[in-house]
Amino acid sequence: MKTLDKLKIGESGIIKSFSKKDLALKLIEMGCLPGEKITLSKIAPLGDPIVIEVSGYQLSMRKEEASAVVLED
Repeated sequence: MKTLDKLKIGESGIIKSFSKKDLALKLIEMGCLPGEKITLSKIAPLGDPIVIEVSGYQLSMRKEEASAVVLED
């Protein structure tokens, strides 16, 4: 299972689902919809948070949240 937190800067993936139900609604409201392309743009110097590009804008999220985003293989 490939998750968003495992991507390297510049890598992309397609959102498949969410592994944590409690975070799913929050992520969907932020534009992380299944089927959307998501790209890792930046990682903070200490590794958390990360910046992603999704739905035409940049979004900052914690690695814990990123680990709940399951990507297509």
